[in-house]
Amino acid sequence: MRRFSGANVTDLSEYRVRKEPFYQPQGHEVSLFAAAYRRRLPVMVKGPTGCGKSRFIEYMAWQLDRPLITVACNEDMSASDLVGRYLLDAGGTRWIDGPLTVAARLGAICYLDEVVEARQDTTVVIHSLTDHRRALPLDKKGELVRAHPDFQLVISYNPGYQSLMKDLKSSTKQRFAAFDFAYPPPELETEILVREAGVPAHVAAQLVCIGGVARKLKGHGLDEGISTRLLVYAGVLIQDGVTPQDACRMALVTPITDDADIRATLEHAIRATFV
Repeated sequence: MRRFSGANVTDLSEYRVRKEPFYQPQGHEVSLFAAAYRRRLPVMVKGPTGCGKSRFIEYMAWQLDRPLITVACNEDMSASDLVGRYLLDAGGTRWIDGPLTVAARLGAICYLDEVVEARQDTTVVIHSLTDHRRALPLDKKGELVRAHPDFQLVISYNPGYQSLMKDLKSSTKQRFAAFDFAYPPPELETEILVREAGVPAHVAAQLVCIGGVARKLKGHGLDEGISTRLLVYAGVLIQDGVTPQDACRMALVTPITDDADIRATLEHAIRATFV
């Protein structure tokens, strides 16, 4: 599986997730997503950064044996970046489909990661694909693309730190079935670290303990707690021979805050955990 190449695509084989991604279910999300896909319902995945949203979508694409086209949204992304545009070449102009159009034409899962980072006038283009019409108008080309029967649209975002200016419109939200994701419970997160970082279970549990301390500081000096992803980074460093205290400072403290008091609190937790 790879990200969209920016060229005209007629074969989605390179966008298949060929190897099973490691994913630990937290509840019934796997069966619920499969049910949504059977009815081709658009799906929204909400949760804090680094809690496994993108890994879950990759896992479901593998489970369902569907190609996955991922778009990392950003504030400079235009509607043309999603649907396509005319480009000049030696022979004149030619139309290049965008990732959303390719997915709709050929029947892939299109995953718009952190969709609220895109401008609201950009996200409006998904509306006609997420209701009974299941169609995408290409105004510049004068074409109406009817979505392939296997097409599904999935979006994700982190509602925890978005400003009112960056929230999704209600008219967009109400086109999706949705999942709330959170950081895994300690026992499950420990299993994830053992698998992903290769550290012993007792070290994984110690890292999870530090993560729990940081997450309690959310809203009290931290915008976000330490993600599972960062805990994996710390575990990987420890497994590579870095001392636990240095690995934690490098992966769990320095990236998330410059506040001296917050750093001191986290440093105390690290010293108390890794004596």
